[in-house]
Amino acid sequence: MRSKMTPEERVGQLFLVTFTGTDSSNQSQIYDLIVNRHVGGVILKAGNDNFTAAPNTIPAAYQLIQSLQQIEWDGSTRAVTDPKTGQLVQNAYVPLLIGISQDEDGSPNDQLLSGLTPLPSEMAIGATWKPDLANKVGAVMGRELSALGVNLYFGPALDVLESPSSSALGDMGTRVFGGDPYWVGEMGSQYVSGLHSGSGNRLLVVAKHFPGRGSSDRPQQDEVATVRKSLEQLKQIELAPFFDVTGNAPSPDATVDGLLVSHIRYQGFQGNIRATTRPISFDEQALSAVLNLPQFSAWRNNGGLLISDDLGSRAVRQFYSTGADFQARNVARDAFVAGNDLLYLGNIVSSNAPDTYSTVVRILDFFAQKYREDPAFAQRVDASVLRILMLKNRIYNVFSIAQVLAPASKLDSLAQSQEVTFEVARKSATLISPGPKDLTALLPTPPQVRDRLIFFTDVVQARQCSQCADQPILSFDAFQNVVVQLYGPQSGNQTSSFRLSSYSLSDLSDYLSGKSPPYLGDDLSRSGWVIFSLTDNSAGQPQIVSRFLSERQDLLRDKRVLLFAFGAPYYLGATDISRLDAYYALYSKEPPFVEVAARLLFQELAPTGASPVSIPGLGYDLIQVTAPDPNQIIPITLDLPAAPTPANALTPEATPVPLFKIGDTISIRTDVIIDRNGNPVPDGTVVHFSITLTGEGGGILQQADAV
Repeated sequence: MRSKMTPEERVGQLFLVTFTGTDSSNQSQIYDLIVNRHVGGVILKAGNDNFTAAPNTIPAAYQLIQSLQQIEWDGSTRAVTDPKTGQLVQNAYVPLLIGISQDEDGSPNDQLLSGLTPLPSEMAIGATWKPDLANKVGAVMGRELSALGVNLYFGPALDVLESPSSSALGDMGTRVFGGDPYWVGEMGSQYVSGLHSGSGNRLLVVAKHFPGRGSSDRPQQDEVATVRKSLEQLKQIELAPFFDVTGNAPSPDATVDGLLVSHIRYQGFQGNIRATTRPISFDEQALSAVLNLPQFSAWRNNGGLLISDDLGSRAVRQFYSTGADFQARNVARDAFVAGNDLLYLGNIVSSNAPDTYSTVVRILDFFAQKYREDPAFAQRVDASVLRILMLKNRIYNVFSIAQVLAPASKLDSLAQSQEVTFEVARKSATLISPGPKDLTALLPTPPQVRDRLIFFTDVVQARQCSQCADQPILSFDAFQNVVVQLYGPQSGNQTSSFRLSSYSLSDLSDYLSGKSPPYLGDDLSRSGWVIFSLTDNSAGQPQIVSRFLSERQDLLRDKRVLLFAFGAPYYLGATDISRLDAYYALYSKEPPFVEVAARLLFQELAPTGASPVSIPGLGYDLIQVTAPDPNQIIPITLDLPAAPTPANALTPEATPVPLFKIGDTISIRTDVIIDRNGNPVPDGTVVHFSITLTGEGGGILQQADAV
C-alpha cells in the first residue's frame, strides 16, 4: 500500500491532530485535514469541546468517531484533484487513529466524565498489590473504549514516584502505580494485557511518560523539567517499568504498541554532570542512547512505535520561542528527526499563523516538500509510515469501513463493570495511621445512633465542555449521602440525616477567617465526630485542614477526628497526622471509594491495602517496607539435580537420602519470601542470611547473601 501513496499521503500519516468542537461536516477544518491533507489520526479532548454534556456524552462521542472514520472512507472512494499536478487521483484508504487519554478517577484526569464505568486511579490499583486487578481494570477500559470506536489509548503512565513531595510543582498525585519500579512494571504489564484482551486487540496501547517523569519537579504541560540522572541511573528506576512492557514483556498482550516520548531534559545523562540534553523528545543522540538498550532495540525491531508528546504545549513553546517567534514546522521537524514516528501536534500555533488549522497545513506542506527534496528525509518518512501502517493493519487486518466502524450494539455494555472498581476500592483501602492495635484503642466502636457527625469535604466539580453545566465529581455532601444510604433509617437505623451535617473545605476556610457560613459553628460544637475528606493539593486543601487542626484544638477536644484521603496519601505532615484519631487512604474519589470509606467509618470493613508510595510525614519508607521481612519463617529445600527416571521400573525406588561431607557446597532453594507488607519479594532481590547455632556456645556460624 505504501508504494501507491503520494508524498502528501505518506507525510500525513505521521501526524495526530486536534480540532475544536464537534462539527465534522464537509465545510469543517477537520474534514479538510482528513480528506485533503491525509492526517493519520485525531486526538479527542474535553478541553477542545469534542464532547457534550450528559446524558448525551457517550452517544455523541460514538457518532463523532463514526463520522470521522466515515469521512476518511468516503474521501478514498471518489477521485479528487491533486493540488500539485491538477490530475484526478484516488486516495488510498487508511483508517484513522482515534486517540484519547483517559487516566481514570474522573476530573481532571479523564476526558469523558460520564457514561463509562468509573474506574480507579493507578495508585488505587497499586495499593492493592494485586496485579490481577490491574488486568481486570485494563480489560474494562479496553472493552469500553473500543466499543466507542477509540483505537489509540495514551496510557498507562509507567512513571515511578520515587520521592513524593506535597510541595512539588510537578506532583503527579494518584496518576502512578507507585514508587517501586518492580511493582510499577508488574501492574503496568498486567494493565496493558487487560487493555489488549478487553478490546479484542483493537486498541493500540501507548505507555507514557517515556522515559519516565517521576523525578520531575515541574508540570509537564507548563515547563520542560530537568532531571539530574545518568542513563545508568535511569535504567535502575525510571526505565525498568518500560522494559517490562517492551523487550521484557511476559507476553505479546503485555507488550505496548507505542511509547509516548516526554519533553524532559537530563543533566549528567552520559556521565558529565555539566552537560544537559535537549528535551529527549527533540534530542536524537539522547533518545538513540535509550533506544539502543537491548530491551528497546528488540521491541523497535518488532515494530514498536514512538509518539511525541504534545508539540503544542506551553512547555514546548517556552523552550523553542526566541522572543516572540515560534516556528511550529521546525518543532515538528526536530521531533521527527529525533526519532519519533508519529507527531502529536495538539493545539500548536506558529507565531505567524492565525490558528492551529493553518499551522498544521503549513507543517504538512513543509514535510511534503522536504520529502520530495531530501532523499534521507524521505527514507525516514517511509520507515515511520511502514510502522504506522503495520500497526493499523494489526488491529483491522483488512482496511475496509465495515471492519473499522464499531457496532452500536456494544454501547449497551458500557458502565456495567462497577464491581471491578468496588473490588479495587475494598482491597486498596489503607490505614495510614495509627496501627491496627492503636486504632482499636482509639476507636473501640463506630458512630452510635445518637452521635452527631460533621463532614468537611474537598469539593470537586468539572465541566464536560466550556458551555456545559458543572458536574459534581465529589460533592460536599457525598460522604453524608452514602452514610445515610448504608446506615440510615432505611438500612439498619444506625444514624439519621438530622444528626449529620456537611460542609466544603471552602466553608471551613471561611470559618477560620471569620466569615462563618450559617450553622457551621453550632454543628461543629455539637458533633462528636469530625470527618475530613481530601483529594489533592491543587488549591491548598491540605493547608486548610492543617490550619484548622493547629488553630482550633479547642473545638476538637473530646471529639473523634478522622481523615480520608481520596487522593495521594502524602500531603499531611507528621504534626497534622498526630492530631488525627485515624487517617485512611482511598486513593480515588469515584463513588465506590466513597462507599468503602463509609464502611470503614462504621467499622464494617477492615483496611487491607498498603500505600504504594513513601509517606514522608509518617516515616513510611517504601524501600524499607518492600525489603524482605526479617521476622518470617522461610521454608527451604535442597536444590538438587533431578534424579534420572529408571527405565521399565515397576516399583519406583525411594529417593535416596542425600549425603554430604565437610567442605561440600550445598545448594538450597527457598519458598516465597515476603516483604514487611506481606507481599512477595521480586526475583533478583538480595537477601542476607545468617546461619546460627543455638544452645550453649551458640552464635553466628556463617553469613551469606543470596539472590
